[in-house]
Order: sequence, then structure tokens, then C-alpha cells
Amino acid sequence: MASEMAEAIRQLISEKGIPEDLIVKTLEDSLLAAYKKKFGTSENAIVRFKENYEGIEIYAKKTIVSDDDFEDEVLEIPLEEARKLADEAEIGDILEIPVDPSEFDFQSVMLAKQTARQSLRDISRDTLYAEFKSKVGEIIIGYYQRERNGAIFVDLGKIEGVFPHKYQSPRESYHIGDRIKALIVEVEKTKTGFQVVLSRTHAEFVRKLLELEIPEIYDKTIEIFKIVREPGYRTKVAVYTKRTDIDPVGACVGPKGMRSQLISQELEGEKIDFIRYDINPKEFIRNALAPAQIKEVYILDEGKHMALAVVDEHELSIAIGKSGQNVKLANRLCDWNIDVMTEEQYLQDSRNVELKKAADSLFTIEEEQGEELLIKDMPGIKAEWISSLEAAGITSVEEFLELDEAEVTQRTSLSSADFAVIRAIIEENVEIVQEEVEEGVPESYTCPECGAAITPDMDHCPSCGVALSFEVDEGQDE
Repeated sequence: MASEMAEAIRQLISEKGIPEDLIVKTLEDSLLAAYKKKFGTSENAIVRFKENYEGIEIYAKKTIVSDDDFEDEVLEIPLEEARKLADEAEIGDILEIPVDPSEFDFQSVMLAKQTARQSLRDISRDTLYAEFKSKVGEIIIGYYQRERNGAIFVDLGKIEGVFPHKYQSPRESYHIGDRIKALIVEVEKTKTGFQVVLSRTHAEFVRKLLELEIPEIYDKTIEIFKIVREPGYRTKVAVYTKRTDIDPVGACVGPKGMRSQLISQELEGEKIDFIRYDINPKEFIRNALAPAQIKEVYILDEGKHMALAVVDEHELSIAIGKSGQNVKLANRLCDWNIDVMTEEQYLQDSRNVELKKAADSLFTIEEEQGEELLIKDMPGIKAEWISSLEAAGITSVEEFLELDEAEVTQRTSLSSADFAVIRAIIEENVEIVQEEVEEGVPESYTCPECGAAITPDMDHCPSCGVALSFEVDEGQDE
């Protein structure tokens, strides 16, 4: 048994990679368990390994007692018997007496073997689990072993990995014995041990390939801002560098596109777009829609991350991409909702975009918050008009509508034409409800000389000073 144990130690250290101290402790415990099974206790047992694990020895520590006091053969040894082993033995001394493992009964031996095997299996499994758990996010190479329900089982040497169908690129196919390079995305414990999950569709897989093929990315000279993928079809990689003497996109593409071609070949022809990251969202969106050439980018709503890209007619299909892939990936890369139009479509629609947005904003404020409408919030109102009106204390739409042309032009620097345009914008965007007045004397009149607003209780025009008189409809009180 001892020789078998010693051989097991050498194999486990060399083949399984289990720490030596764990193996030694496990075997000690198994032998002590067998000793206890045989003698009822293991408190006085000692296990020692010979050099290079050529053998294992077990000793029993026994206290020397007089022949008359001898009672416990497990823990004690009579003086006369002790002096046969050691001439200078004295009462009270402790002797270490070799125990032959063959003296253990069959049940004890089987218990020791089972304990050792189970413990070593657990140690081996835990060691492998820790090893692969530390490799999550790294690339590993294995070989196609078998397939079941679309999942491929890959020989990783010490363990078998699983390559689920959902993590396989639709462009790729495999056969038994094929070499598979994949990313370890998960190591999960199961009832029978643990499972190593592999992927070739994760964006992190592309990141690791880039680090392997592009030294500037590996040493952080060029940094990756974000990677988005449509596995099997197209990947967009946003890169940047703090060094002004390096073109991050050019360095990633490489001379004559060699570096990007290597990555594309590893991905079985998947297209790779390297995008220059820019803190300015308009520039970043322009870059993200590559390979399309963008004429202009308009930010429609910064808070909601809505933007519009304008392209020439022949660039529209390129910007959108097959099945919308290019613009979808650009959306994900920039985290913006990007609409793409031709210049003709934009010119037809641009007159309405801002008006619709402003009107929606006005009605939302009016309906949900009950706040008054401000002239400055109306679409198409010029800044100089707003300044002139506010200087005269006219800020709200309601205040403006209460005044006529003469009073507005008199109190401000606005012309009659300005007044007419402002009034038309308000009437176009705001529903004006006229209040009913009593029949008879109108609430207000205009001066026949200067056109200023007057009321029936006035004798003279407050603007030009002309004398006033009012006619009242027949049948009405004065």
C-alpha cells in the first residue's frame, strides 16, 4: 500500500499539477483514518514520507510503563519489551514504534484508499477549476472532439470545454479534429464538476485578437474605446491614442491593410472597421458610419442622443449597410440614435424638423406643466426680436397678443413687418382662443389719427392727443 501511495504522489504532482503539500496532507489523512479504524484512535500515530516519496512509514508513539502497570497496548509498552527495541529505555520515555500497514484489516485499507482517491479527485477538480477560472477572458486553443444538439465539445487538454451554438459565428463550420481558437467566457460549477464555456462571438474575443496582432494595442499606445459586433458580418472598433505622432486607425489597419486582414481571416472573412474615436459626438458619428462618406451631421436632441447624418445619394446604401447593419453598429458604437438621409430628403424635411420639435416642446409644457408660453421658445423667432421685446417687458405669447401693431412698434424697435412675422409664427404654432364680449360698445378702439389703442372712457388719445368721441349702437346704453 505504501509503494502504491508513493507512486500516486509522483503521478499527481507531475500530471495533475496539484500542489505537493495538498497531496501529502491528503495521504496522511487517509492513512491516519485507516490507523484509527484499526486501533480506535490516531492521536499517537505519525506518518512520514521517505526521500523522493519512495515509501511511506507509519509510527505509533507509546509511553514506556512498568510491566505491572501495563494496561493499554495501543498507547503503552511494557519496559521489558521496550528494552528489546532500545537498550537505554526507561519508564516514562516515549518510543516511536513502526507499524506495518499490512497489519490493517481489509476494511481499513479500503477506507484509506477510498478516502485518498476521493480527496485527490476533489483536489484535482478544485485545482483545475481555479486554474481555468483565472483564465476567464483569455483565448485558448482546443480541438473539436464531438457535437451534441449544436454544441461542440472541445478537448482543452486537462478538461473538455463546451462551445455552445449561440456562441458560434454563422460564417464558420467545424469538423472532428479541427483546431478551435476561442475565448473562455465562463467557468461554472456543475453537479459533476465544472464546465468551461467558450465563445467566438463576444466582442472581447476580437479585443484579445487585436492585442495579439497589434503591438500598439497590447502595450496601450493605442487604446480601444469600444467594440461592437454583428458576428460573422461586421465589427466596428473605436480606437484612440494620446500620442500626436501616431495615427491609431492607420496603425491598426497596418501596411496595405495587412493587420486588419489577419484579424478578418481569423474571423472567417468578417469585415473589420477601425474607427477614430472623437469626444465630439458629431465627429464620432461621422467616423462611425464608415465606410460611407458623410456630408454633415446634425444633432437633433442632445439629451435624447438623436442625430441626423446627411449623405449623397450614392452613399446612402453604404451608410445604412446590408439589412441596416452599418447604421445599427454605428448606433451601438456611439450610443446615439442616428437617422441617415440624402441631401434631397433632408432639404424636404429640414424645414419641419426643428419646428416639430419646438412645437412638441411647447405643447408639452403647456399641457403637462401649465406654464405660460414664452416668445423666445417659439420656432423661427430671431434673437434681436426677443431682445427688443424683453427690453419692453414683453416676454410671453399672451402679453404679445394683447397688444396691437402700433403699441408694439412704438414700445420696441420692431418694424410692422417684424410684428406681422411674429404674429404669423404664433398663430401657426399656438391655438388662439378669442374671448366673447358683450354686444354694444367694444372693449377697445383705435385712434383715427395714429392707430393707438384707446377705450371709451378716454377724451383724448394718449399717444397723439387728438380729441375723441364715441358713437354707440342704437338700443344700447351709453
